[in-house]
Order: sequence, then structure tokens, then C-alpha cells
Amino acid sequence: MHVTACGLLAIAMIGVLREDRMAVAVQGLMLGLLYAAGPAIWDRPVAGRVWLGLVTVAWVVPAVASPPFVWLAFPLLFAYLHVLPLWGAMFGVAVLTSAAALAAAWHAGEFSVPLLVGPGLAAVVVTLLAMACKALQAEPGR
Repeated sequence: MHVTACGLLAIAMIGVLREDRMAVAVQGLMLGLLYAAGPAIWDRPVAGRVWLGLVTVAWVVPAVASPPFVWLAFPLLFAYLHVLPLWGAMFGVAVLTSAAALAAAWHAGEFSVPLLVGPGLAAVVVTLLAMACKALQAEPGR
């Protein structure tokens, strides 16, 4: 998950730096730094939820400014599933997936089936993977 987040962030940052969009690059850098702080605090209920809210808000700004940042929503889905209880995670996954689909469609200038179905399908896969990982971690002897 973290490697994916770093890779997607690097791709997005290279893109905006090539376009000489320094303000968006700074926003991306702030998002990356905030995301990097997560693993140190996300197992603490209050701190983890505050961090998740902050990183989500920090994601929205560059995601609206530049299309490559939209795809950073998918590593964030794992964070929602890790930090929040299941009911809250499902709500957060639905909201974040919808925001990613809307942002992608906005950048494309139109709604299309792939831009609507793709994020939804990815959210289902991420949710199933996260739940499988939690189940494996909960097994005795692991």
C-alpha cells in the first residue's frame, strides 16, 4: 500500500513539475509528508482519525488541480479500512470513491462508463483485500 502511494505520488509530482506547476507540487509534497506520518499514529483511535481527515482534505486540493493526483485515492482507501471501524470505513470508501470518480470525470470533461465503473471496481477490490488481510492477521498463531 505504501509503495503504491509513493509511486503514484512520484508520478503525479513529476507530471506537475514538468508542467512547472509549483503550487500543485507543493500541495503534493504536503500530502506526501502528511501521508508519511500516518503509520506512526494511525493505530491510535483519535489521532488516526484526525490524520485520516487531514490527509483526505490534503488529497482533495491536488486531486482537483491535476488528474494524476486523483489516483492517490486508492491507497487512501486502505487507510480508511485500517483506521476506521467497518461501518465508518465503508462510508468513507464510498465517499472517497465517489469523489475520485467525479474528479476524474471533471478532468476528462465528461462522464464515461470507465471513469464511473473503474473507481467503484477498484474500491471493491481494495475493500476485499483489506478485509482478507485483517482476517489473516486475526488468525491464531500469526
